Amino acid sequence: MPSAPDLTVIHATTLTLDEARSQAQAVLVSGGRVLAVGSREEVHALAPRARVLDHRDLTLTPGLAEAHIHLVSYGFSLSELNLHGARSVTEVQARVAQRAMNTPAGSWIRGGGFLLSELGLGEYPTAQMLDDVSPHHPVLLYSRDLHLSWANSLALRLAGVTPETPDPEGGRIVRPLGTLLEHASGLVARAVPTPSEAEYLAAARAGADDLAARGYVSAHTMAFEAPAAPLALQTLAARGELPLRVWAALPHERLAQAHELGLGRGSGGLFEWGGVKFFADGALGSRTAWLHAPGFADGSGTGMPLDPPELIRERGAEALRLGLTPVTHAIGDRANTEVLDVYDSLRPLAAQQGVRLRVEHAQHLRPEDLPRFRGLTASVQPIHLQADGAMIRELLPHLEATSYAFRSLRDAGAVLAFGSDAPVAPPDVRANFAAAMTRVDDSGQRLAPAEALTEQEVLWAHTRGPALAANWDDEGIIRPGARAAFTLWDRVGGNARALVLGAEG
Repeated sequence: MPSAPDLTVIHATTLTLDEARSQAQAVLVSGGRVLAVGSREEVHALAPRARVLDHRDLTLTPGLAEAHIHLVSYGFSLSELNLHGARSVTEVQARVAQRAMNTPAGSWIRGGGFLLSELGLGEYPTAQMLDDVSPHHPVLLYSRDLHLSWANSLALRLAGVTPETPDPEGGRIVRPLGTLLEHASGLVARAVPTPSEAEYLAAARAGADDLAARGYVSAHTMAFEAPAAPLALQTLAARGELPLRVWAALPHERLAQAHELGLGRGSGGLFEWGGVKFFADGALGSRTAWLHAPGFADGSGTGMPLDPPELIRERGAEALRLGLTPVTHAIGDRANTEVLDVYDSLRPLAAQQGVRLRVEHAQHLRPEDLPRFRGLTASVQPIHLQADGAMIRELLPHLEATSYAFRSLRDAGAVLAFGSDAPVAPPDVRANFAAAMTRVDDSGQRLAPAEALTEQEVLWAHTRGPALAANWDDEGIIRPGARAAFTLWDRVGGNARALVLGAEG
């Protein structure tokens, strides 16, 4: 047993998520690791002179994990124009006009968080709508799902986008100009001035600090960011300034670079490369989710496939040989079917490498595909159900019963890992608990109530599930040898704060 100055005892109602001892009154910690778990008397007998943290009025659980976030982008978003909750084009225009009044002419106005359905739009928005309130500032706004952007004429002109510009591969420029779908958004995004190294570091710090303040101790950052973003997180980790343990996914386009650098699982420290990210399709709100027939009920088609299945299969195998986890965004039912087909072919190699294949979102599923998730990670975001419920009833009524199918996925043997996809939605753990347990959406209706989870199941999916997805056996559980990274609650699913003790790394 270490000497008394190195020992800390936490007194709290403790939910361990360890089947060997599910509840306790005290936890003994030293050197950043759990040494013992038990009653207050048992732990006191082991370390009678240890420092005591008395939280007997609170509940202690394994530390919260954010299983799907774009961490540095989230940090940047904290200072950008927030359009969450905007209910009309007029409201968006008012917020843009207000920001323009306080921004030097010629400077970019960036923001996001709107949904076409909440704006009451039946068609895609145009540049003219933004020109009316901001003719002298280039404006680039992203929809909440980040699969659609909305630009004004000055932004399009600076980017060289005209009515004659051809659609890029995997994207579409909507005419009349103003809306860009999927990869077409990059045509304008590349015209935005590149942030400096200092700005990336500030955004990384802001995103990580915000999560830690919400009670999180770890996060999975899921690519879809510039190379400077993970570099900033690595820099913070090297300086000892990263308050979270971070598991990062590399875009598949940079897989060759990962091979050259020898990146793989188990690199140690608070930052770790763990996954390779693919996109099978787009998103529901942007009408780019890839669907089986009959597609969207409003007649807008069957969505947009992105990375071809054969590419996911080939590069997924390469990722596995490096010990990295294939991580595939799949929202529509057709996208999920295609990804499951690919994963069936990769399962033997994944088992050989000790890697759990991973599907991000898995939002809309055919009943026959649910059993195929056995042994996979289903990284899902309950908070999205709240905004999507009305859209699902309108656009995908035939998939309503198997949308956000958390209970069915769990029963099928999938490992549930909960996140928010911030900045798509705020990393609000209370909203995730509410959505997963009640299934109540923003309209007050319940979406597929049979898919609801219990409080304990949601806690597991926000702690142990993400740890298993990242192959972290020492995380998301309170038992001897586990990382001393906890969350304290006034009540589980309520207000939370992180408690991380001792050495990290």
